[in-house]
Amino acid sequence: MATFSKKMMGKEVGNAAVYAKPHTMSGGKVSLKNAGYDGGDRGTLDDLAVSVGGVRSQPYKEPKTNGIKIRGTGAATKGVMARGPMA
Repeated sequence: MATFSKKMMGKEVGNAAVYAKPHTMSGGKVSLKNAGYDGGDRGTLDDLAVSVGGVRSQPYKEPKTNGIKIRGTGAATKGVMARGPMA
């Protein structure tokens, strides 16, 4: 009889295909259509910021300089400005 369990140190390890075929959360088969890819409208290289040999296809974005000064920083070494969403 074949053994499927590959427990090591109390945890199951090994190939997941032994236990279940790839499926969606609703139990359907996995396909590119289910993953949100319809085969069209692919991005081009112009949309990507790539670099080859130190030469970039697009310039770097400007760093954020706005924000609000936060309290209680003491002897801060990494900045005193908050620049994210603050609820």
